Amino acid sequence: MPTLLCFGDSNTYGMLPISDRDLPRERAARRWPVVLGEKLKWDIVEEGLPGRTFAFPCPTMGPHMDGRVGLFIALESHGPIDAITIMLGTNDQKTHFDASPEDIVAGASFYLDVCLSEEMQARHGGFEPILIAPPHPVERGPLAEEFRGADAKAKAVSKALKELADARDVTFFDAASVIETDQVDGIHMNEASHIALGNALHAFILSEISPE
Repeated sequence: MPTLLCFGDSNTYGMLPISDRDLPRERAARRWPVVLGEKLKWDIVEEGLPGRTFAFPCPTMGPHMDGRVGLFIALESHGPIDAITIMLGTNDQKTHFDASPEDIVAGASFYLDVCLSEEMQARHGGFEPILIAPPHPVERGPLAEEFRGADAKAKAVSKALKELADARDVTFFDAASVIETDQVDGIHMNEASHIALGNALHAFILSEISPE
């Protein structure tokens, strides 16, 4: 049975929208990696960490939010895998990072370097990286101040991620083409969006990847 590693942040972990920063944070039962795995009939490895970025240590959540070391850990502790989805870039748009779309995509490029390296490809017997541009963050609710300016930046980030994937001949999917972030907090996906994304990725992966 093929194996898919899903590497991302809270929208891969399945955190539901929050109306109050102090309330317990729930996890969706029907999160998109679960839906996708059921429909594909593949083994799924969930590697979602709330707060994870492409390349920024977080001054409030900790240096481990920089996902670069986590990528090596995930690739070396699981497998062999047939494909990996990488859906990051939302937290990189937090106000305190002051990152341009070019800064964010420079971080994403490192992930493709690692995944396409001879060492990692040999370790897993070959696998396909799938770069996913996340649904666009919106300044709304209790997280509005933390993501001030993300509204104006999000489309440019998605466009730059697609250009990177095209330049590296890597499979690309734009989550914003099928879902939006929830209106409660503008960052996280509700359960209906998780299901919709899982269904859309199922059709997309079947059309793009045929593991042996």
